[in-house]
Amino acid sequence: MSRTATKPAKAAVAPTGAHADEIDAYLAKLPADKRAALEALRRTIRASAPEALEGLSYQIPTFRYRGGLVSFGAASKHCAFYVMSPAVMEAHRDELAGYDTTKGAIRFSADQPLPAALVKKLVVARMKENRARGSR
Repeated sequence: MSRTATKPAKAAVAPTGAHADEIDAYLAKLPADKRAALEALRRTIRASAPEALEGLSYQIPTFRYRGGLVSFGAASKHCAFYVMSPAVMEAHRDELAGYDTTKGAIRFSADQPLPAALVKKLVVARMKENRARGSR
């Protein structure tokens, strides 16, 4: 399915996607500190990927751009940013030093949110990766 010229303009206006309200509901259930940290993360992702669509996947907030892009969520003791790409995580290994990471995710505490510049870098890298793969 190809995108029409109106979709990117529409997606640039928050919230994006038909299911953005699902993310609002997800965030509303969280404690205030985690909600604030993840709302800020969401804003940064939106600004970095205005064409991405929002919704829930596997019960966590997910952005899609030519396939899965990034996700985020809250656990009992941390928040997480799911980059969903071991290659992107490896490419940014030095910048991620000091963070609690897995092959495709970064865990952080609500009182120490991820820097917006780092999030933007990772989102842009994921978009580039998805474009190169030809994902839809």
